[in-house]
Amino acid sequence: MSEVTVHRTRTPEPIDTGAGERPLGGRLGLDVPRETWPTAPELKRLEACGYAWIQMHAPPVAMLGDPVSVQRHADCLRAVLAPTSLRVVLHAPDDLSVGTREHDRAFAGLLDYAVMIGATLVVYHAACFPVAEGPAADRVEDRLLAEEASLRRFGARAEQAGVRIAIENLAPTYPGPPELAHAPIFVRDLVRRIGSPAVGMAFDLGHGHVTTQLSGVALVDVLAATVDDVILFHVHDNLGVRRGPGTPPGIVPLRLDLHLPPGRGMVPWRAIAPHLRTHDAPLLLEVAPAHRPDPLRLATVGVELLTRS
Repeated sequence: MSEVTVHRTRTPEPIDTGAGERPLGGRLGLDVPRETWPTAPELKRLEACGYAWIQMHAPPVAMLGDPVSVQRHADCLRAVLAPTSLRVVLHAPDDLSVGTREHDRAFAGLLDYAVMIGATLVVYHAACFPVAEGPAADRVEDRLLAEEASLRRFGARAEQAGVRIAIENLAPTYPGPPELAHAPIFVRDLVRRIGSPAVGMAFDLGHGHVTTQLSGVALVDVLAATVDDVILFHVHDNLGVRRGPGTPPGIVPLRLDLHLPPGRGMVPWRAIAPHLRTHDAPLLLEVAPAHRPDPLRLATVGVELLTRS
């Protein structure tokens, strides 16, 4: 997990939060990049930097469908987490799509895994279906209805287990055809249709910045319309929809979903900060390893942007 290891030549000054409190009331979190595995000392360093949450990525769909694999994998993670007080967000595999027998079995394993490691939030990508017309639209609707029915059942199960399912708004990685999940309002309405207290929205601010620009609306207005349904924020930056020639150094050409550190892109932090500051949902930094600074610096800049008046 070298991406989150702290490398210092001097002892950093602690984040000043007053009376020894964690920044943002213990709401700040950090994503552990997929395909990496943390060690207990690295997680303790993150605690020292002011993080109260981490996001871990669940094993693949096939593994989640196997109870023995779920148990073994979760046991290993629980042992790493034991020396810390970090709270855990568990991110489902991106290709998990309930409404079929195989994927429903995997989602059941995902909830079991969350309980085993003490995770209180599970992030899921729903409505990953194209915006379609004609007969194709009928097939998409059938698939969406099957997914909703499964999520309604899993919502009841999650409520009993003390876990909440956070459905995330998505964005295209590169310019391309839209999906239903790219519209934050659609995701919000899906959450409301499911109607479970254990199901809410994971509002991804970077994704929202891209898709609101594509649709010609203001991110702050969409955030205001969805914020009452949000139970988790994913926090990262990007350059929005770049229509002209040229690419800044170190940035993948034409890529929209960059996962830059907050402040390195064009997300209107000053406009949206009041909505974030007055909420109680975790603020989880999702920054790509290639762009990720030292965790202490990332926390310090993130707190400054999110608490700016």
